[in-house]
Amino acid sequence: MNLKLTYTYFISSILLCFSVQSFAQENSNEEYEQVSDSIFYKEKYGLNIGLDLSRIGQSFWDTDYQGLEISADYRYNENLYIAGELGNETSTFNEENIISETDGSYIKLGVNYNVYDNWIGMQNLIYVGIRYGFASYSQNLQSYRIYTTDDYFPSDIRDVDVSFSNLTASWIELQAGLRVNVFDNFYLGAHIQLKNMVSVSEINNFDNLYVPGFRRTFDNSSIGAGWGYSISYLIPIYSKTKTQAVDN
Repeated sequence: MNLKLTYTYFISSILLCFSVQSFAQENSNEEYEQVSDSIFYKEKYGLNIGLDLSRIGQSFWDTDYQGLEISADYRYNENLYIAGELGNETSTFNEENIISETDGSYIKLGVNYNVYDNWIGMQNLIYVGIRYGFASYSQNLQSYRIYTTDDYFPSDIRDVDVSFSNLTASWIELQAGLRVNVFDNFYLGAHIQLKNMVSVSEINNFDNLYVPGFRRTFDNSSIGAGWGYSISYLIPIYSKTKTQAVDN
């Protein structure tokens, strides 16, 4: 009887050991599959510096304009970028009744938020952003024509050459755009802007016809618009390891 009990206990112990080993192997396989079904990759974080190609292009084909804008953004977290632009513009307003020149610099600071879910290892952007813009500039009224409905006398054009300096303006700007990684750390981008003037210096007996960074202004509206396209380069500073689960 004791021998039979001993034999039964021995057989049960062996079966129990096999069961435990099989269960442990199953868990081990599950853990391995979870790891093997995930992809590890690195995302670059750094400073992206670019040039506005639209302003450079306009400087070549428009004799009344010279401008340059440098843009930069820093990736703060997964989707948020601290962004800004710094530029200088000289624009001649040459119309039938008036000729004036605006010259000055501007800075815009704000953030961009990426709404695009990238493929693994890619860093393209479709973003919305906001900026606060500030400009310091001067205007030079070169000549103007006295308006009259009488065509009997020739046009009365006055050459005055009057300068207005130490002018300032500020505005809020909404942006929407995209940026595509074309190769290595180089990117091409395009964006549109919607602006609202917050404050602008008043000029005696004259209007602000153009504000650097804001561009054309109008008496009956504080709204402005713009667009641009750019080329930029990412200077990597560090990278973060990301994990992406892969469905079987």
